[in-house]
Formats: sequence, C-alpha cells, structure tokens
Amino acid sequence: MKIHPRCSYCLLSRVHQEAELSTDDEELIQKAILGGIEVLNSLYQPGMPAAELSTPMHRKAYEILNDNDPYRDVKELSSKTAARFLPVIRSHVFNGDEDDVATFKRAVLAAVIGNYFDYGVMGLKVPIDVFDETFREHFKRGLDVDDTDKMLDKLSNVVYLADNCGEILIDTLVFEIIKKMGGNITLVVRGAPILNDVTMDEIKEFGIDKKVDRVLTTGSNAIGVRFEEAPQELKEALDNASLIISKGMANYETLSEENYRPIAYLLKVKCGPVGEDIGAPLGCSVARLFE
Repeated sequence: MKIHPRCSYCLLSRVHQEAELSTDDEELIQKAILGGIEVLNSLYQPGMPAAELSTPMHRKAYEILNDNDPYRDVKELSSKTAARFLPVIRSHVFNGDEDDVATFKRAVLAAVIGNYFDYGVMGLKVPIDVFDETFREHFKRGLDVDDTDKMLDKLSNVVYLADNCGEILIDTLVFEIIKKMGGNITLVVRGAPILNDVTMDEIKEFGIDKKVDRVLTTGSNAIGVRFEEAPQELKEALDNASLIISKGMANYETLSEENYRPIAYLLKVKCGPVGEDIGAPLGCSVARLFE
C-alpha cells in the first residue's frame, strides 16, 4: 500500500499518543513530536510504501522517549479484556454446529471483529468498556467482504501473520478450527515491541505457542513485515504456504507491496486510505482473498 497524504498527520497523532502513554514530561513529549516531524520532512515522498515512513517515525519516537514499549499497559488491558470475554466469543463460534465450514466462517468473523479493538488509529474510539455489546452487534452484522469459502481448500499449510495483543486470543479460535480441519499453522508475530502488536512474550504468556505448529517472528519491530529485516525462515514459510492469512492494517500495508499468493486479508477497515486501497468502505469487516 502506498502512502496517502492523510497518513502524515495520522502518524504524527500516533507519535503524540505513544509519547503521552510513555511520559507526562511535556518537554519530552514535544521532543518526540519534533522527532516525528523531522522524519516526516526527510522521508515523505508521494507514492512511497506507507510502512517506509511509519516504521522510521515510530522508531525515532521510541528512541527519543527511551522507551521500547510505550503501549505495555494498553496491551495488558487489551489482553485482559479479550481473556475475560473469550468464553462468550467462543460460544458464538462453536455454538454446537458440527459444520466445520460454518464454524470456520464464524471464527474468521470473530477474529476480524477482534481487529476493531485497536489503539492509535486517529479518530477511533476503542470501546473496551462495551466490548461484549460491540462484539455482539458486529457479529450479528457479519462479514461485509466474505471470501471464506474460497479459503477452505487452502488450509493445509497456513502462515498466519498476527496483529494486536488482545485480539490474538480471539485468533486462537481460527487456529482451533483450522487444526480440526487438518491444517498446520505457522504463527508470525513481531520480533520486538511496536505499537500494541503481539510479540513472542505474549505468545508464551498465554500458551498460544501450544495451539499452533510453530511460531516465527518478523525479525524486528517494524510496522508489518520489513522484508530486508525478516529472517530467511519467515521468507521460506511464506513461499511454501498453502495460504497466508494477514491480520490487520499494518500487515496489509506491507504484504500488499509483495507478490505472495494466495493471501487472505482479515481486517476491520479503520481508516479511509486502507479502505480505498482494499476496496471496502470505512467500518467494513473484511476477509478478502487474493489468488
């Protein structure tokens, strides 16, 4: 995905947010914002890949703040909230229906709704306090873009690129039904903290590594996957996958610049430029397959 003019001020809003999460020192917050502006001025070029700007901007802010994980408390809250409501979500997905195809569709829907609970998207209010009510509302509405039927014959060797903390617990329901249908799963998480994305620490904390066949990392704290920093093992896994499942907008921004196929993007459209690029309006629940 290429940069959009709106990305510039959205990224600065994220820098501001993570600075305020990290410190109440106004001078340091100002320095972080000035650092973001400096990177924006030096790197921004129309038509550049979006993540080639977002990754350096966040890294600069983290460096100035001297904080490698300003979202740590947010991630903990997200995980606790998802864990609290996971039994209810599970009851929606595994509702006594023995039809694996229908269960897979419901699990994908639940995972996409989980992607809604994101921090740092400008203008998005994360409804943690009404998680249950919001989930039920979106579950009833269903997927707006639904290519799940086209994924069913491609589940033998899945590479699943995870996104945020909290929602990763909902993703485990997708893992469960894929395993039940005979598929293998390689889970991919960030190599180090960036925003509220899941890392190996959270995977180990919640025992998610025991729900998949193996866990790899992206090799760094880049937004999405920065392939020049990615381990060879990950590149080989992507090359050999029967299906790549890419969760969330950051993974979409980077994977859509590559030629990996087949790839399914599971995401909630939370910003206009991503919606315009993937072809779905703001607010849509998307499970789109590119073959």
